[in-house]
Amino acid sequence: MTQAARWLCDAHRSNQKFAPLPAALSPMDVADAYDIQGAFVALRAKDHGAVAGYKIALTTPAMRALVGLNESVAGQMLAGTVHQSPATVHAADYVRLIVEFEIAMEMAEDLPVADAPYTRERVAAAVGAVMPALELADDRDADYRQLPGNGLMLIADNAWNEGAVLGAPVRDWRMIDLAAIHGVASINGETVGEGDGRDVMGHPLDALTWLANNLAARGLGLWRSDIVITGSLVTSKFPKAGDLVRFDAGPLGAVELAVS
Repeated sequence: MTQAARWLCDAHRSNQKFAPLPAALSPMDVADAYDIQGAFVALRAKDHGAVAGYKIALTTPAMRALVGLNESVAGQMLAGTVHQSPATVHAADYVRLIVEFEIAMEMAEDLPVADAPYTRERVAAAVGAVMPALELADDRDADYRQLPGNGLMLIADNAWNEGAVLGAPVRDWRMIDLAAIHGVASINGETVGEGDGRDVMGHPLDALTWLANNLAARGLGLWRSDIVITGSLVTSKFPKAGDLVRFDAGPLGAVELAVS
């Protein structure tokens, strides 16, 4: 695991194009891929801070089929990569910056392994705030034609996460129908996509429940103050320097990112 994690760190630091791990270091199965992810994130934490939350990727059957996986994927977010809106990032810091448009949740209670499996009702009771979010990711100029058959590599590479931009937390969120939220994504004032809360695994809380149980199955818990971004309501966008990205999530408010 350590050798594979170091290989990934070197690839990121030198801005190498996304490619599968060498055969001798490649994960053999999903559990192996998550072990590599954990070691990779631990190395990156030296530069970017401790784990502050999680992302969920491949939330639709079509996206899972694209990479040849049967289940969604969890990734980890590091504290130094989580920003408050309005935020600015530099395009030159990424090989190819991706932005996704999401509903984020802040945990107010621990969800330890011992209490799993979790229901939506139990998970909802542990959510302290909900907010709009932009996920920051970097596909490192991946050739998407090579992704089928390389889904385990996506897990090992932490689902390409490079952090998030968070909007203002809404603490009275239980008055809001999260499934019915209509989100509008725009770049430089032009609408580039729309989606609804139910587009993410049927309901954002169902996505969070999936994550809690996925972590528990791997011996991990969700902890108070963790942030979870639950999956994109809109297809991924690739902003460039000079772009202003905005996601308006109705009653949850909006979040903005300037790319310099």
